[in-house]
Amino acid sequence: MTSVNVTTQTSSVTVTDATSSTAVTTSSASTVTATTAGPRGPVGPSGLVVDSAAKVNGSVVYYDGSEFKADATWTTSTLTDGGNF
Repeated sequence: MTSVNVTTQTSSVTVTDATSSTAVTTSSASTVTATTAGPRGPVGPSGLVVDSAAKVNGSVVYYDGSEFKADATWTTSTLTDGGNF
């Protein structure tokens, strides 16, 4: 966890990371909160991003080592060798 040490009171705060810097200036007392994307990166509204660009009827969601996918590689038919799923 990153820590912040306050050494002086000021109405301007600059938050800097490896790629950018953001300055916040206010004329009254306020709270500044700085957040960054977590190790998973951005996620969809349900919390999971699935590449479904190549989806077909019966697609099963799987993880290929870099992302979640739903395509013709794994379907209800390929998992059961043509049987019922």
